[in-house]
Amino acid sequence: MGILFGKSKKKETKITEQDKAVLQLKQQRDKLKQYQKRILTNLETERKLAKQLLQDGRKEKAKLLLRKKKFMEKMLTKTDGQLLNLEQMCHDIEFAQIEQQVIEGLKVGNESLKSLHEMLSVEDIERIMDETQEGIEKQQEIDEILGGKLSNEDEEAVLDELESIIAESLPTPVKEPLAGEGDEIQEDDDLDLPEVPTEEPKQKVRRKEAPQLVAAT
Repeated sequence: MGILFGKSKKKETKITEQDKAVLQLKQQRDKLKQYQKRILTNLETERKLAKQLLQDGRKEKAKLLLRKKKFMEKMLTKTDGQLLNLEQMCHDIEFAQIEQQVIEGLKVGNESLKSLHEMLSVEDIERIMDETQEGIEKQQEIDEILGGKLSNEDEEAVLDELESIIAESLPTPVKEPLAGEGDEIQEDDDLDLPEVPTEEPKQKVRRKEAPQLVAAT
């Protein structure tokens, strides 16, 4: 039980000679940087002290300090070159390690690819492709049989009939009357005319007879 539920041991990382070399180079680089900081501090101190000596009239002592300062400046320049060399060496070793890992990966990949090629020959691949194509064609034939696939002529006839049904189902457009058509004379049955009289009209009594009757009385 302890083996099943216990913590698995971490895989130990193997330290190579190249790793040790890179570590030593970086340690030396750090030491050089610390040395440069001390030199810069001393340069500033020596310059201030030389200035003070000149003010005190001690010219020769100030000159000696300036010579010492110049020597430290040269040492600082040399340390810059050494740092550059150390940095370049570290990068070269680390990049070489990366290249080695890439080569190892390519080697493993080539071996795997080679083993796969040995498992499948060109003849096997061609046979598999032919069988696959035959299977696809066979499935297409089965689909056509089960689905009752029509010929091209039948498909065109179906489309023509479909368009005809769609056209019949569309509403008939109403024709708008042209200008002047609304003023046409209505038919005889639609006109409301007075009836034709059947008797002759009576003659009106003339107004001249009334004076004659008055005269006779």
